[in-house]
Amino acid sequence: MATPPRSSAVSLGGKGSSLTPAAVYAVAGGLSGVRLDSSALEKLAQSKSSSPPPPLSDAIQNPRFLTLEESRATLAVLLNKLLVADASVHPALPTLIEEVLSLPSGHETLDFRSPLRFFESICRLNGRKVEEIKVSGDEIGVFEASAAAPTAICAILDCCSSALVRVSDAVAALSCEASRADVGAFDLPVSGDGFSIKDETDVAGDMKVMLFGSKLVGQNYADSFTEIPTVHGSFREAVRTLHGRTRVELNSSIKVRKKSTGLSNQGKEKALVASALPLAMAIRSMSEISLGRAKLIVESIRDVGIKSTVSELFRDGCLGFDRLKDQFDSVTQNAAVGSDYVSILSGVYDLLVKFRNILAWEAVLALFTIEIDDSIEKIQGSSSTNAKPNGETVKGDKKSEKKKKKTLGKGTSAVMQLLRNRVMNGKEITSEHVTALFNWARDLSFYFDPKDKGLDTLIEKVKEIVESNEVRRLPKIPKGTRDFGKEQMAIRERAFSIITSVFKMHGAVGLDTPVFELRETLMGKYGEDSKLIYDLADQIKLNHRKLLDGMLEICGVPPEKFRTVCSSIDKLDKQTFEQIKKELVEEKGLAIETAEKIGTFVEKRGPPLEILSELNKEGSQFMENSGSVVALNELDILFKALEKSKCLDKVVFDLSLARGLDYYTGVIYEAVFKGATQVIRATETQVLVAILGKDLTLAAELVSELWKAKINAEFKLTKRVMNHITYAKQSGIPWMVLVGESELEKGIVKLKNIEANQEEEVPRKTFVEELQRRINSA
Repeated sequence: MATPPRSSAVSLGGKGSSLTPAAVYAVAGGLSGVRLDSSALEKLAQSKSSSPPPPLSDAIQNPRFLTLEESRATLAVLLNKLLVADASVHPALPTLIEEVLSLPSGHETLDFRSPLRFFESICRLNGRKVEEIKVSGDEIGVFEASAAAPTAICAILDCCSSALVRVSDAVAALSCEASRADVGAFDLPVSGDGFSIKDETDVAGDMKVMLFGSKLVGQNYADSFTEIPTVHGSFREAVRTLHGRTRVELNSSIKVRKKSTGLSNQGKEKALVASALPLAMAIRSMSEISLGRAKLIVESIRDVGIKSTVSELFRDGCLGFDRLKDQFDSVTQNAAVGSDYVSILSGVYDLLVKFRNILAWEAVLALFTIEIDDSIEKIQGSSSTNAKPNGETVKGDKKSEKKKKKTLGKGTSAVMQLLRNRVMNGKEITSEHVTALFNWARDLSFYFDPKDKGLDTLIEKVKEIVESNEVRRLPKIPKGTRDFGKEQMAIRERAFSIITSVFKMHGAVGLDTPVFELRETLMGKYGEDSKLIYDLADQIKLNHRKLLDGMLEICGVPPEKFRTVCSSIDKLDKQTFEQIKKELVEEKGLAIETAEKIGTFVEKRGPPLEILSELNKEGSQFMENSGSVVALNELDILFKALEKSKCLDKVVFDLSLARGLDYYTGVIYEAVFKGATQVIRATETQVLVAILGKDLTLAAELVSELWKAKINAEFKLTKRVMNHITYAKQSGIPWMVLVGESELEKGIVKLKNIEANQEEEVPRKTFVEELQRRINSA
């Protein structure tokens, strides 16, 4: 999940930048402001002026006011649309919206019902008159076609629901522990055969990892637990579907230059609602089974007095399913009418917030129930040991204590610790804390909101657990691939070994997509693939991600432009720096001085130790950057190791290497092949049986004798001797058996050594033994 950035501002309009749902939610919640990219404003200033706006009709309609969060999110979306639109937009309008977003309050007073009402309300909020900004026809067109409010609400939905994907699984796992649930439903077959749903098998697999090592689960059967893979899997699918639509709508450009006024956004609004309705249904189902698990947890409490108190607090503090169902029915009824798409999406978001509160109650009940159960071994109690007066540990007592207590799963133990730290600062929870459940539930509801910076830690911990691939964890199957278990692989390897050996014995050639490719192939100039030439003269280009980031920071590049600037730098092996400089300034919005400073660094390439020494010398700017210092130290260790391995001469330190930034966090490397130096045989054939004629039966007889002797052989039928010899030379076959009419009459064959260009007559009956002797002695 992409969590909201907690920086001072979200940059908009820059080359290569995109607006994410997390960034929209950060602006909506006041975690971040917005900053307009200077290059985007310069581009708008150079655009041609559009025609004056047409008369704006504003029939009497109810105003369209949004919540504070929704209004700020809508302003961020509309601002981005104005910056990326294919339209004539004056810089004054985006600047005005940026100023309004920086105001501390008042955003909920904006009226988004129509362009006229919006421009009037935003000017009023900023103390200006609408006549001052001179709204153009294109700007009105962008507002009408942007579907800014529905897109913004979907972005909020996307960010918040994505956060709950991992959290809901973790809470459900805790409930399994607290209720001692039967987890047999998690034993689903691995997806990939077309008869299982990947999201469901993924959820089941994640739950098994969370509960791995648990001694509590496996007793109580209930639908609220058996339905976890299906319901949680549907939730994942709905979240992913909404994310795909939202991401596109956030960054799609609007073309209004050649359009008439009256552009409609209803198509976009309908599409967004169509993506959100499955999420509403998934939220309803998630809430239903979450409430079901919570009730089962309450029922599992043994102490009657505590159970009664917890039940009363839960009933008074947590939303009942009937009220949530009424909310869902209202959303679906509005969708059926299709009159107010913004209200429908707001209703779905309200459903999500209610589900978050229900999930918080489930988490609190599971946490409290497990903590007060003396039969469960707790993390904070595991360090104490009994000792004899002489200092020896009482091993027998410790063993008997462990036998009495049951342990949680490894994953759920980690989640328990984080939740305990949140509500009690890590202190022990006892039955006396029962009255604090209401406050804890409210606190965890805030905790599960992406605005809470602590949620990052929880999600990363859950992600770390489920990706740890414990002993029982099977790898997830990427789309379009299939995994084979160890038993299947043993069968496959044996079968393919037999098949491959037989095919090679008959002169077959294997073809495969190469892991390494010739430089000419990568540049689209290589066309002689039939020769199967492998270039083994390699060179390794190295750089370091932290050094790259440090270099850009030293040059004054804003962090949000690191990625797009790197994409330009990486073209230096194909373009001159002057071309790159022009792109950095005109398209990426960098100052000329910044681009030139980058040029002084990226042109450094050469022997690793020489370049490293230059970057490490006294007065180097890299030594003043903390990230660069870490990178240089790591490279120093790497280069010394390579020098000891006597392969440093094949390595080039290249500061322009800037690719693969989605996965490189340290050393960046690239293998480059500089020229063909070795030809490898495509076939393993040892003997070519050359029949000087068309006698197929004779060929089959001779070559079968060679195969029986485990000699790789193949045959050709042609009367021309040179055709046989040419084929043998091209294929690299070392020996030939030549048989014509004269050889048949004499009862002999001719053995020809291709490399030595020598041939010798041998008896037909012993030619196999003679070939074996000569091949073995070679």
